[in-house]
Amino acid sequence: MKGRARAVTIEFGSMLSGVLPSGGVDPDRLRGDLARRFRHAFEHVASVRTAGEAGFFDLPGDRTLCARVREAADGWGRHFEAVVVVGIGGSALGAAALKDGLLPPSWNELDSEARKHFPKLYILDNPDPDSVSALLGRLNLDRTLFNVVSKSGSTAETLALFLVIWRKLEDAVGPKALKDRLLLTTGEGPGVLRKVAREFGIRTLPVPGNVGGRFSVLSPVGLFPAASGGIDIEAVLAGAGEMAERCSTSVLTENPAGVLATLLHLADTEQGAGIHVFMPYADRLKALADWFQQLWAESLGKALNLAGERVEAGPTLLPATGATDQHSQLQLLMEGPRDKVVVFLGRRATAEDVAVPVRFSREPALSCLGGRTLLELLDVERRATAEALRREDRMNMTVMVDRVDAGSLGGLIMLFQIAVLYAGALYGVNPLNQPGVELGKALAHGLLGRKGYERPRIPRPDPRWRV
Repeated sequence: MKGRARAVTIEFGSMLSGVLPSGGVDPDRLRGDLARRFRHAFEHVASVRTAGEAGFFDLPGDRTLCARVREAADGWGRHFEAVVVVGIGGSALGAAALKDGLLPPSWNELDSEARKHFPKLYILDNPDPDSVSALLGRLNLDRTLFNVVSKSGSTAETLALFLVIWRKLEDAVGPKALKDRLLLTTGEGPGVLRKVAREFGIRTLPVPGNVGGRFSVLSPVGLFPAASGGIDIEAVLAGAGEMAERCSTSVLTENPAGVLATLLHLADTEQGAGIHVFMPYADRLKALADWFQQLWAESLGKALNLAGERVEAGPTLLPATGATDQHSQLQLLMEGPRDKVVVFLGRRATAEDVAVPVRFSREPALSCLGGRTLLELLDVERRATAEALRREDRMNMTVMVDRVDAGSLGGLIMLFQIAVLYAGALYGVNPLNQPGVELGKALAHGLLGRKGYERPRIPRPDPRWRV
């Protein structure tokens, strides 16, 4: 990558022949056939944007929407002791990525003064009765805001939780006051959440119609919870906008999202590496890996291409954490099937490092650690793991940030969102839909007896096949 120092960069030499001992991609192709393929992908994505189908590109510059989120968080959300995001999938994973990435670790365990009087932030993303009962049982419901998030307004899991919370609030604060403990983030369409909001005068925030759920983290879906915790959402959006600008060129070697998409697509389709391991070396970025897993899997795993032909395309993304998963997955990555490519995520600095004391100087295993820092150790582990994979001819690349802050996290989010659109164009599939998810939803609605859905016939388990 040429140009000035960037907050986010990609080191991809260990994907290339000449750097790998015997495998990899011929680097000349980056200015040859791969450059031409990417140019076509870039033009396709540009046409999708022109058609208004990829609204996430426009979110960093939407000052009106950002101001509306800021006003809601600062002028109303700050009155609560806790904010609970109620959503699932794209309605929760992005908020979790921002929370874990930018708020101090163990945020909800800090006292009010340590949190600078910002509310605690919880994410309720699964209707598991054990988790739901435990959380609702320990919250002061009179001092809790429930941010219910569903773009469609019809997500069964979220609506079930909404009903449970509604009853709990009725009992705790009464039917008239409960509306002041609710915020509904939903689309402008005919969904039931929008209808309930109008009927009961409940505050709402919009999800833009051309922004899909898994691309909605830079909309009120992710920004309101973040702003409620005091995160600088303007800096998040600025970092995203800068990355969008960097990815506005059709020159492959100058476009970070293009390089990421092209090399990962090639690893899958030409190198047999259809499993993409995403491995941040920062606990703060674990939730980002979970968010990216949904983004990559739901966008690219498609049975049909754009021509309607059956292709059953798409890679499998697996999140991992460095250095923890060096002790659980590295043996497989090093010597198992050559069907994986590893994307490391590293950082150059942290706000608060920890020095390792100098002790036991006569013990080599201890003396080599003394005088270093924990961040230095983590980075050594990352570099050593990447080099070990390279020597075994295992493809890998590294996405580096200067530090995990609002600007760099916004840049990473935009990088991965744009990359998935380019990858969709390279695979020849639509990365903005999810038809494979809809059948399961329809069957669930039928089993629940929802009007307009036929109750499905599901064969009873055959007792012969039970142990």
